[in-house]
Amino acid sequence: MAADFMTQRGAMGCLLGFALAAGLGPAQAADWPQWRGLKRDGYTAEKLPAAFAAAPKQRWHLPVGHGYAGPVVAGGRLLLVAEANGQETAHYLEAATGRLLWAVPVGETYTDEFEPGPRCVPVIDGDRAYTQSCRGEFRCLNLADGSTRWRFHFRDFGATWTEEKSGGVGAANRRGHSGSPVVLDDRVLVQVGSAQGACLAAFDKLTGKRLWQSANDLTTYSSPVVGELAGRPQLVTATCEGLLAVAPEDGRELWRLPFKTHANRNVLTPILSGDTVYFASHSTGFRAVRVTHEGAAFQAADVWFNRDLKLNLSTPVLVQGHLFGLGPAKDYICLEQATGKLKWSEPGFDSVASTVTDGTRLLVTSDRGEVLLLVANPARYEELGRFQATGKTFSHPAYAEGIFYLRDSRELTAFELR
Repeated sequence: MAADFMTQRGAMGCLLGFALAAGLGPAQAADWPQWRGLKRDGYTAEKLPAAFAAAPKQRWHLPVGHGYAGPVVAGGRLLLVAEANGQETAHYLEAATGRLLWAVPVGETYTDEFEPGPRCVPVIDGDRAYTQSCRGEFRCLNLADGSTRWRFHFRDFGATWTEEKSGGVGAANRRGHSGSPVVLDDRVLVQVGSAQGACLAAFDKLTGKRLWQSANDLTTYSSPVVGELAGRPQLVTATCEGLLAVAPEDGRELWRLPFKTHANRNVLTPILSGDTVYFASHSTGFRAVRVTHEGAAFQAADVWFNRDLKLNLSTPVLVQGHLFGLGPAKDYICLEQATGKLKWSEPGFDSVASTVTDGTRLLVTSDRGEVLLLVANPARYEELGRFQATGKTFSHPAYAEGIFYLRDSRELTAFELR
């Protein structure tokens, strides 16, 4: 068994390399090509500003349709999916000027008592982009003109949809898909959420050929991540059943940590560091899960579990041994990575706070559209400045080439932060 495992590791090394933690190979360090940046960890390779002397200059702004999906930026181009004429529509722009290059519909608009429009952040990879609609329409787009290279629908894999919103099935099956796919070398990995053996599926990123499908879990709002745990590449995601890890090359289940949440709902993206997964839910609390293996068998067990920190909608960032992000009491918090102990809490926030970091400072966007610059200081809350950027927003921003891109329900705005 151990020999088989080492052989698999050698084969996967050629497939994945160091880029497995990022999920994207061709992207440049200054790009923001997917959910939470280049490596899905909220980090920018650029230095954030030292302070805000005044409100930063707006480079441009333009009206956009409704939606929660944030922008992504790569190669001097920006991609945003927003509602237009009853369709989730991908808009491709010059990042420096906001000039529209093309716009194409990519799926039927979903709406409920909240804001209508898309919620899944697209992914840019080379000359292609991948979009995923609330109702499960998946497309690979040609960035040259927006044409569809290949597509499929989640219902093709047995995924179901219900108009009943009060609970009982997977969150995404009744409230719309909000997660984002991840590109890994020659494949794109998608959380389909079918109970008919296709919780997760992998496709050839160029042709759309199905490579594998795996597990029966229903889908939540969380996005999967890829990284190395216990010496082995793993795709980790939060489903309606708890945390699940599979082998990226064939979808084989490696381990799972079962837990149920209220309304079958998980939102945060798992954070990987060393051999540990950090994850929180709105009903169970914040936990650190250590992954180990003996031969080809993997196990996952809690290192610490802080049941009081029931984080809901915003994934923290991990900076120098501490986790920074929105707390359960509409506060911003700092948590010790090794122990799960709360270091400090600052009140005055609301339901959402998206965080971008350079490893020294934190750029935090509240759902009120206010942007704050903080020091990543585990000893105390330390603010360097703030400005009102947009109206109410639940979207994660993008940061690339010193420009900060943020949308609300009316506009997409680019701010100079160099």
